[in-house]
Amino acid sequence: MPTRVLLLRHAETASPLIFHGAESDVGLSERGRRQAEAIAPFLASFGPTAVVSSGMRRALDTAAPIARAAGLAVRVESELHERRVGSLGGTPTQLADGAWPTTLRRWIAGETNFAPGGAESYDDLRARLLPAWDRLTAELDGQVVAIVAHGIVCRVLLLERLRGHTVADWRHFGPVLNVAVHELVREKLGAPWEAVRLNEVPAEVREIG
Repeated sequence: MPTRVLLLRHAETASPLIFHGAESDVGLSERGRRQAEAIAPFLASFGPTAVVSSGMRRALDTAAPIARAAGLAVRVESELHERRVGSLGGTPTQLADGAWPTTLRRWIAGETNFAPGGAESYDDLRARLLPAWDRLTAELDGQVVAIVAHGIVCRVLLLERLRGHTVADWRHFGPVLNVAVHELVREKLGAPWEAVRLNEVPAEVREIG
């Protein structure tokens, strides 16, 4: 049986216009709670045998309705937590001249070891995330797995586990939207991962104001 992973970013946070990072355990907004409830039956329709979440509250609060709809308990994988952002935490996400645009430009240029003080580099993320992904998907080989994580976590996993992509393709997937689903399939253990859908927000969620 193929392995099918439904990878998604958590629902909208209570303060969606600032950087939170791993340093902030913010919960969901009211809209985010509605998003989590709306995405749950869609993901449950795939018949997942496991619902996995980062240990951060925004991910756990998104995963809980999914697990409930699927009749499962949430499995916590702490290594899937958000990127540590250091001094960037609490600053507006739209600052054009901030530390994040500078970091991203340098990563895309190949300086994947770069990070401002207190923050994780792309290399740090890769070293943390890939072993967790490989361990999970080997253990759950042949099953359907829903994984609730964070935007940058989803993007790094896509870049590193889909063939033909590197960090230079960072913008290829567009913004990783709240509760957008990335469906990845592997025919057998050791085979490459293929994308069935990328960054897809189901109509039930899009209808939420």
